Amino acid sequence: MRFDLAESRFVETDVRPDAPAVIAADRTLTWRELAAASIAWRDAAIAQGIGPDVPVIVRGHKEADFFVAITGALLLGAPFVPIDTVYPEERMRRIARTLDASIYFDARRASFERLGRVEATSQVSPALSPLQEKNLAYVLFTSGTTGEPKGVQIGRESVASLAEWMAADFALGAAPVFLNQAPFSFDLSMYEVFGTLALGGTIVMMSRAASLPGQAFIDALARAQVSVWVSTPSFAQQQLLEPRLAQASLPSVRTFLFCGEALPVSLARRLRQRFPDARIVNTYGPTEATVAASWIVVDDAVLAAHPERLPIGFARRGGEVFVEGGELCIAGPYVMRGYLNRKDLNATRMFSREGQRAFRTGDLGSTDADGLLFCHGRIDDQVKLNGYRIELAEIDAALAAMPGGIHAVAVPLRRMDGSVARIVAFVETGANDERGAQLALPADWRARLGERLPPYMIPSELIACRMLPLTVNAKIDRARLADDYRNAVMESLARGDAR
Repeated sequence: MRFDLAESRFVETDVRPDAPAVIAADRTLTWRELAAASIAWRDAAIAQGIGPDVPVIVRGHKEADFFVAITGALLLGAPFVPIDTVYPEERMRRIARTLDASIYFDARRASFERLGRVEATSQVSPALSPLQEKNLAYVLFTSGTTGEPKGVQIGRESVASLAEWMAADFALGAAPVFLNQAPFSFDLSMYEVFGTLALGGTIVMMSRAASLPGQAFIDALARAQVSVWVSTPSFAQQQLLEPRLAQASLPSVRTFLFCGEALPVSLARRLRQRFPDARIVNTYGPTEATVAASWIVVDDAVLAAHPERLPIGFARRGGEVFVEGGELCIAGPYVMRGYLNRKDLNATRMFSREGQRAFRTGDLGSTDADGLLFCHGRIDDQVKLNGYRIELAEIDAALAAMPGGIHAVAVPLRRMDGSVARIVAFVETGANDERGAQLALPADWRARLGERLPPYMIPSELIACRMLPLTVNAKIDRARLADDYRNAVMESLARGDAR
């Protein structure tokens, strides 16, 4: 049994209907049970006034009903908008205002809720607004440069293309069992969602607590017979701290599927040692390209040919990835339909190429003589930390919203290979203040930022400085601040050594 993404219905209903489709902490659903629950969810959504093309926010973490709601929305033709509980409620409200949505589905309660009220809705909400773009599968909100999240609109043709690509090229086998640990609000998880539905597989939903490194995590994957490990490289790197994470403990794992950040050569080599029979598939692409746009199988030959930096491979079937003016660009049926209500961004980031939608990624790129693609980081101030895509300007906006109107800037601290290790924030404390007093940093700054930002976006430190340095273009010089921080740390260590 599986779900036909092109026709939005369950098909082959007599094939393995009692096989598990969803394995979550709260319950397991067979394919037959998933179909029944999704149809019931669709009918409940219709009773709430939700119809085709009306976006529906789904909030939760790793509950079975989160997946039920996603499938039910696909049945209904309503684009789902996933929001993990890691995000503060204020972020959900901002997203709801952008969508003009008045209700959401709470996967923890398995009920529809009105925004601003705790109790379940008791009557149909009036005038639920359909989106201008029709036949969307989902809208995923990413970090925005204005401090407001921006909605990426992904069409149904794009998710069908994603599933076709996975089936044709990833060699996942029949009825693959996917590890799902990334939040559904992180587009990496769409591999597991649409891979499970289209291929008649199983999604194994592991919560943040259950995904901590250790024997319990390994045992859970072994019991479920996970065959496809999906994660960012950083997550796998953390899990490898457990020496028992190896083929002997997880013989069912046949594929490692990576996306979200650069795959380090050292990590790929360690995985080849721990799982010599597994296939490592490295993929690249922004949310706007329906998870990924290029891919490569990282085997021993690739590692030998690229001992320092791995390529991001070749364009996936049906599309094109090319370099224009030093920037990676993507064209194909899987490119988004545009940002929601952002004509300004659409005008600068999207274009047409040979009749297909195309997108300027903002990533620096190049190709070698063999046509292999390489990514060399960001053109702008967008960064990735542990696989999460973060606009530094959104952190800046949250800092500026704290009491006192502080002037502050988020600064990424990078490792030698260019990847981001963590983010700190520098605060201008009031040099040249006419009041003659320096601005006091709020003691509860973490809690205040937590009202606007998810935990992974909160800086690890708030550092006072006399004045924020500027570039020649009158912009805050983040690079100089990062250098100043590193120099201060080195000086501190040198003084400690001297003592």
